[in-house]
Amino acid sequence: MSEIPPKNKTLVPIIIIAGLFFIFGFVTWINGALIPFMKTINELTDAESYLVASASYISFVVMALPASSIINSIGYKKGMSLGLIVMAIGALVFIPAANARTYWVFLFAIFIQGAGMTLLQTASNPYITILGPIESAAKRIAIMGIANKVAGALGSVIFGAILLSGIDDLKNKLVTVKAAEKASLLDTMANSVVTPYIVMAIVLFTLGVFIRKAPLPDVEAEPLTATSSDEKIKTSIFQFPHLWLGVLALFVYVGVEVVAGDTIIAYGISLDIPVEKAKFFTLFTLMAMVATYALGVVLIPKYISQTFALKASAILGILLSFCIVFTTGFTSVLLLAALGIANALVWPAIWPLAITGLGKFTKTASALLIMAISGGAIIPPLYGALVDYKKQEFISNGITEVLATADAASFGYWILLPSYLIIFYYAFWGHKVGLQSN
Repeated sequence: MSEIPPKNKTLVPIIIIAGLFFIFGFVTWINGALIPFMKTINELTDAESYLVASASYISFVVMALPASSIINSIGYKKGMSLGLIVMAIGALVFIPAANARTYWVFLFAIFIQGAGMTLLQTASNPYITILGPIESAAKRIAIMGIANKVAGALGSVIFGAILLSGIDDLKNKLVTVKAAEKASLLDTMANSVVTPYIVMAIVLFTLGVFIRKAPLPDVEAEPLTATSSDEKIKTSIFQFPHLWLGVLALFVYVGVEVVAGDTIIAYGISLDIPVEKAKFFTLFTLMAMVATYALGVVLIPKYISQTFALKASAILGILLSFCIVFTTGFTSVLLLAALGIANALVWPAIWPLAITGLGKFTKTASALLIMAISGGAIIPPLYGALVDYKKQEFISNGITEVLATADAASFGYWILLPSYLIIFYYAFWGHKVGLQSN
């Protein structure tokens, strides 16, 4: 079994892995711009448009266990390299998708990129967790989170500018033009994704080759050691209930994180905020996360434990969920963005808590935790479906469409509350279930 490298030998690997988190952060968080973009060019309902998030995150269910098997066979480094190359292939599929302006082809391209991210995350998350002491794992993951969310902020701004500029004028024009001209305008808009995704593919392929030669040491997780002669060595992944509860907590966490980041632009638009302003709202959420990640780097574990950070995050998430649905206008947008504060340290805290003592089961546990990212595929479309349902209900009760759209979009955020309650349970009690007290 490989030992954890000394601190002075981990700096370069941490920088390299941070670069990988930057990459999949950039790709992940452009969904906030893609959702209203796809809704316009494919003339979709709210629920249909949030399938953009589903296509990305459902791949974590389909591919997580195969990714674990692949990484067990080829190792962490080659797994990361392969993940980048698969992401590049997904970027290239955007070209025929744009040419055909066919929604399912776009979704297929997003799914392929999600499959690559599954490989990348299944390798990189446990790697950074066990690269140093488990007590400071949340600190290292918080550093990864800064790289991830800074990239996400850049991605949302860049792709928001590319894809959403002039979309208000286009929507107004689509109402008045004939069918042939309408199709031409939509085709032109769809083709605006071609160049940025070609550039993305080139960058991802290049990085995929680079990572194969990167100086990343081999590391393995330490097993849970028995504390008395009466204890039995664990023989199955099903003997770790704290892991399975961690999977559930991560599932709902990713769902609410995606809701906070990917719906905020569409939510702002529903409140009649101009797209030129609303396209920056995902940036608000991500910058709130980056600031909180930075606090985590400073505070964990010297001043606060990762468990305390998780408890505080859960409580704040519950309070903000209530505030969002009971406020209106730009205030509610800011409160939604503030979920970035509540969300930032949840992932860094749950990972080390969930894989504590798993030893040889760590790679399999990592795959299960990566599968939990599928919460991002399930909860945002449920939000969209709830918005569609309430909008029709409000309209049938005589409320104008503009007001019904805004009220329904706000009402949909009730979906946040049960998710944060589950995180609250894991923070206080769930992470200790089944573990022997020392």
